[in-house]
Amino acid sequence: MTVLVIGATGTTGSRVADRLRADGRAVRAASRGAAGGPDGVRFDWLDPSTHGAALHGVESVYLVPPVGVLHPEEAMLPFLERAKRAGVRRAVLLSSSQLAPGGPATGAVHAALPEVFGEWAVLRPSWFMQNFTGGHVHAESIRAEGRITTAAAAGRVAFIDAGDIAAVAVRALTDRTPHNTDWILTGPGALSYDDVAATIARVSGRPVRHRAVSRERMREHLAGTLPDGFAAMLADLDGLIAGGAEDRVTGAVEQVTGRPPRSFEAFAAAHAGAFGAP
Repeated sequence: MTVLVIGATGTTGSRVADRLRADGRAVRAASRGAAGGPDGVRFDWLDPSTHGAALHGVESVYLVPPVGVLHPEEAMLPFLERAKRAGVRRAVLLSSSQLAPGGPATGAVHAALPEVFGEWAVLRPSWFMQNFTGGHVHAESIRAEGRITTAAAAGRVAFIDAGDIAAVAVRALTDRTPHNTDWILTGPGALSYDDVAATIARVSGRPVRHRAVSRERMREHLAGTLPDGFAAMLADLDGLIAGGAEDRVTGAVEQVTGRPPRSFEAFAAAHAGAFGAP
């Protein structure tokens, strides 16, 4: 069985591809740059001419939506139909805990998935721990200014490690019995951004604080690196966090994988050097 991993050089896709390879699965690693080794193939959501080669001989697909696109369903829904015609039996979609089926962004794709495929799963993780490392705006702000800026106020989030998302994705792609459900995936504890800043400061030895701003200021903060409409959506999601929308912990990671998810404390300690010099 060949598994197509879209976004195979990204935060979750790279981990999914690596786990599948480690399990001895045949992988087609799709990305815009066709990187990822001999099993790599060029794939662009917005260029249908790249879709046929990616789908050839594939039975399952891991779907990572196009980054920064406000209406991903416009590219993704035609692709799902093409995938079904090409022989794909199972699809696993990466969505978000704050995006309900039928709602905005990947919500429309979520709603359509069970109508297209008899075998499916939707992963709806909370916000990634990796947002505080690497190239994310929060990570860059921590390194440059020792600051995390949000419109989330004192709202709490059960941040999740991308490795735990990938572990669930691999099970959803390869388990003999299809999951045919959506999984809300969280870490083991809900934290405010003040808690996150304090944890990073403790493990890294440098001062880090959370700056709470208005939704409009947050939109402006994000607009320098993201399309304006997408920046506005993310600022709105911060507002939902402030209202308690992400203040929950689920047992889905352990239910699917048989082990508990990684804590933010453990993640931060393992990546202390990524937060900048004290």
